[in-house]
Formats: sequence, structure tokens, C-alpha cells
Amino acid sequence: MYDVNKVREDFPILAREIYGKPLVYLDNGATTQKPRQVVEAMVDEYYNVNANVHRGVHFLSQQATDLHEASRETVRRFINARSTSEIVFTRGTTESINLLAFTLGEAMVSEGDEVVVSAMEHHSNIVPWQMMCERKGARLRVIPMTDKGELQLDALESLLTERTRILCCTHVSNVLGTVNPVKDIVRTAHDRGIPVLIDGAQSVPHMPINVQELDCDFFAFSGHKVYGPTGVGVLYGKEEWLEKLPPYQGGGEMIKNVSFEKTTYNELPYKFEAGTPDYVATHALATALDYVTRLGMDNIEAYERELTRYAIEQMQQVDGMHIFGEPQERDAVISFQVGDIHHLDMGTLLDRLGIAVRTGHHCAEPLMRRLGIEGTARASFALYNTKQEIDVLVEGIERIRKMF
Repeated sequence: MYDVNKVREDFPILAREIYGKPLVYLDNGATTQKPRQVVEAMVDEYYNVNANVHRGVHFLSQQATDLHEASRETVRRFINARSTSEIVFTRGTTESINLLAFTLGEAMVSEGDEVVVSAMEHHSNIVPWQMMCERKGARLRVIPMTDKGELQLDALESLLTERTRILCCTHVSNVLGTVNPVKDIVRTAHDRGIPVLIDGAQSVPHMPINVQELDCDFFAFSGHKVYGPTGVGVLYGKEEWLEKLPPYQGGGEMIKNVSFEKTTYNELPYKFEAGTPDYVATHALATALDYVTRLGMDNIEAYERELTRYAIEQMQQVDGMHIFGEPQERDAVISFQVGDIHHLDMGTLLDRLGIAVRTGHHCAEPLMRRLGIEGTARASFALYNTKQEIDVLVEGIERIRKMF
């Protein structure tokens, strides 16, 4: 049985009060809180194992290196990659996508080529491709979305041409909670020999991920959204694709030999990891992945889906409630407006009741324009949230509605 009260004991911040009210933290789509096990792993490494990795023969350096590379194996196992050579550590999803956009652009994109993204992408999966297209004279094309908040896959085939160099798609919308059928999308692209990047920032914390089963060529996610530290993330890439791409940055670690005449680059994955990595954060990320693995990703997914279903049922009882998107499969995100109440007013007043939600365009301005709005309030759930907290949220929304 999934014991959420036992889980909550691992997150000290949940015992805080905000303005004299118990904290109800519903901004998990932006970042999750950290269990004490993750924080303790970071403290322990700084106090007892701190030394630069890969470069020392002394004991601490070797121990830190072992922890860092063990973390890579933990990530490999967590997403079921074939090899640790396919696991590149980055600073997060944003850097992972920028790395790929730059290197793929340099290696494979020419004037007149095309990149396909979806209408529901986060800015992190739009802007790097726009920058690359501007640099290379390429064109960005967009998979349209239905009014229900689902991608129009019947339009996808006509978007993919002999000039398409990559298709980039979010696994789960950070606004609508839509779970996209990425296996079908990958299959459609692969039938035309087109590689696929999946933005997994919003899926990795909520469901089991098997990149071999998805068959995606690239997959990116951030540590801080899956109960790990900020400033660390992962780019998974199939080995055959990573081998084709040039380095992203130059410096230490990504080299094999350097002379003033020529530099030869390191093997995978180090070719893409210039400079000293945040080896403390990678160890903490592995600790976070071990934490959710012990709870069971299937258990987490089932619990959060039930929590989201309950939240929608309760929120729909509020007069004037508008929940955006009606996807067949929704993950733990609900974006909403109530009557004519501005989303910033809603978020500010909920905060005074101790309830943390996110407001604004959620780094998805094109999606907001498609919906015909400027922004929403967004409640996003995690493995430590409860139905009692949903009740507090709904009571707070109802109280604010009556004020207006």
C-alpha cells in the first residue's frame, strides 16, 4: 500500500506554515521538494568525499569518481538505456536541449532544412531550435493541437518531409497535463528516417520511463523535478546518434589529446561533458532516483492519477471554473481560471491561505495564444500531496470566488 503520510515524513518543508497556515505545496511542475535522504547525501559528500573526479590518483578523488559514475549507472537503469555511454550529464532539460540543438545543427542541418516541434512545447523546446534555424537558415514547423488539448497526429505525416532533420515533442504538457502518445509519434518519424527528441521533464517524476521501449533517439529531463537537486539533468542519446555529433563545449574532460595543432576528443559520454561536473549533484540525483524507485514508479503514477482525478472532480464543482484541456490521458497538472478572476489575483490570494500554485504563461506562450488567454493558475501534484490538500485548495478557490 502507498502510505502518503509516511512519505511526507521524508520532506521536512511540508511541516512549514505560511502566513500562519499549513503549507499546501502545489507547484511541483516548476520544482519538487527534496526528501531528507537527498539533502543528507549532498551534505555527506561535501563533508567526507569532496574531490574533483576523473583526475586524481588519491583516495578521495577515486571515491568521488566512483560515486559519480555509479550515478550514471543509476540513471541508465532508471530509464533503461542500453549503456552508460548514452547518459550525458547536463545542468538540466534546458541545457540538454540546447546541447542537442547546437550539435545537431552543426552536424546535420543546412539551409532549407526543417525542424518539427509541437504546439504545446515549453520554451526550452522551442527557442533553442529557433536559434539553430536562424543560424542555419532552416525552418521551424509546428504540429497543431485540438481544442481538447491533444496533438493532431493526422497532420503530423504531412509535416514530415525529406528536409525534416528532427522531431521534438514533450512527453507531458506542463500546462494541460496531456500525456502525448510518444511511441506512435516516434514510430511515424522513424518510418521516414527522422530522429526524435522527447522532453521528459514533466514525465520522469510521474511514470515509469523505458527509452528502449519508447525507441526515442534522445530524451531529456531535469533532476530538480524528480526530487533531486537543481542544476543537474540528463540528456539520453542513442549511441549511434551521439557518435555523429560534435562536442558542445571545449575544455577539460572532453578531450583525449590536445596540441596547438590538433585536439582529439574523448569517448562517449565525456565528449559532451567539458569541465568539472557537479559530481555532488549527480550523486544526489541518483539518491533521488533510488528514492522514487523504492516507492515504485507504478505506485506513484497510480496514486497521482487518482489524486488528479479527485482534484478535477472537486474543482469542477466551483461556479465559473474553467479547467483547460480535456485530454484522454492527463498527468498530474491542472491549469485553470475561475470566472473573470485574473490568474495573478488567484495565485496571490491562494498564497495568503498557504497554498502555493503557479501563475502566468508557464513558459508556453504559443500554447497560451492557441488557447486565447494570457495565462492560468496551475496546480501540479507530487507523490506527497493528499486529497486533504486538494480540499484545502478547492475551499480556497471558492473563498476567493466569493470575494470577487
